[in-house]
Amino acid sequence: MEKWLLMTTVAAATGLLAEVLIEGKANSRVRVLIFEDLQCGDCADFRRMMDSRILPKYKESVAFLHRDFPLPKHEWARKAAIAARFFESKRASLGLDYRRYMLSNFDSTTVDTFGQKLHDFCRTHGVETAEAQDALTKPEFADRVDRDYRDGETRGVTKTPTVFVNGIPFIEKISFEDISKALDEALASAK
Repeated sequence: MEKWLLMTTVAAATGLLAEVLIEGKANSRVRVLIFEDLQCGDCADFRRMMDSRILPKYKESVAFLHRDFPLPKHEWARKAAIAARFFESKRASLGLDYRRYMLSNFDSTTVDTFGQKLHDFCRTHGVETAEAQDALTKPEFADRVDRDYRDGETRGVTKTPTVFVNGIPFIEKISFEDISKALDEALASAK
């Protein structure tokens, strides 16, 4: 496993233990919570910024914790979050690949095409489609998504992405300059 990506169990603010996908430096004192919806255009924009600008600058010094917050208005977002948890259970990098895949294809995915997208991802990544489809009905994966969602509600999350840096929320349209400034300040205060 790459040292900057792992699945781990952490205590959420609600006191519940939650399985969390972490990118970056897992043991960093600077921890960024990212509440995301895989059917969200703003989340897709934030993912592109993560890959192109944020991780290249901060992956050696900051822990980025991914939390699921599928908005009720999005028809297939919860199923996608459950599928992501299934893929993460196999391998953290596979879960991240699935998140990237869905976010890059959110605008061409519908309730009717979701199954085909899942099949295409499975075929490309050597996973049995039937196993992934079966995982959509497994309470263990759905419960993880539901815990994240409840934790997000406890924190006041209503829109995605909502990204917390040192408790400060950045919501929906997030600029690299704003988040970079907050990360630099958080790192300076952590020293």
